[in-house]
Amino acid sequence: MATQVLQNPLELPISARLAKNLKRNFVERVIEFMLMLAALSAVATTLAIVFVLIYESFAFFEHVSIVAFLTDTQWTPLFEDAHYGIMPLVAGTLTTSIIALLVAVPIGTIGAIYLSEFASHKTREIVKPILELLVGVPTVVFGYFALLFVTPMLQKIFPGLPSFNMLGPGIVMGIMIIPYISSVAEDAMRAVPMSMREGSYAMGATRFQTAIRVVTPAATSGIVAAYILGISRAVGETMVVAIAAGQQPNLTFDPMESAATITAYIVQVAMGDLPHGSIGYQSIFAAGLVLMIMTLVFNILGHLTRKKFREAY
Repeated sequence: MATQVLQNPLELPISARLAKNLKRNFVERVIEFMLMLAALSAVATTLAIVFVLIYESFAFFEHVSIVAFLTDTQWTPLFEDAHYGIMPLVAGTLTTSIIALLVAVPIGTIGAIYLSEFASHKTREIVKPILELLVGVPTVVFGYFALLFVTPMLQKIFPGLPSFNMLGPGIVMGIMIIPYISSVAEDAMRAVPMSMREGSYAMGATRFQTAIRVVTPAATSGIVAAYILGISRAVGETMVVAIAAGQQPNLTFDPMESAATITAYIVQVAMGDLPHGSIGYQSIFAAGLVLMIMTLVFNILGHLTRKKFREAY
């Protein structure tokens, strides 16, 4: 009996279905790889920014003591008698940011509660886009609005208020970041399951009680995320404080005084004629590193707060 010779399976023709599956798997792998590159690009950009800041800051700290940088109360790197104490810039940044948050957090939260729990669908569709139009206004417009409109109004209330101060820019920054807080917080509240609202109504609670005691605590994680976004936006604001705060580094937390912020100083030096590699030019990287650390600290605190409330609810 003749022995039948079996053909090598690798030499068999591939069916059309198998070929189609192989092609589809290859395309999916390529798309997955492209998506991974897109996701890693943000991480790579962040790492590159951190590397540049740290690398340039090392060159700055070769000439300036870190102790003097953190403890000196004067910031005059562009003067002949140079001082490199970062605290005046930190004080200006924190003061304007705190004023902005005192304006934006309550108004943004109240707006979010109204849009989520009380406004009709038609009202929400009209009010929310109008509110978010503030995001598209250039910050330089807000700067001149603070200098030429808000500050003169404040001077009628506080006659001794100078033309350049931290109060006016802080208030305008708060108005500017209201849409960020309101929009993100409102989305978080609308994500709360309707069953929680219905259970509250079944227990006899009013709409206001349900919004304050049920929906808001359940959406605390998202609301805190909105606050973090607002803080980061306020700390990193440049043009409003550069135009209306005076750009005078003063170690003061008095909002009636003029001051400079970290971002305003960076803009001032970056647009000047300082040569690259000079200590004055390298100081902007040390200031930028401090700003990045401040933002990182706020984000970590916010993340821990979000985690705490997420576990609680």
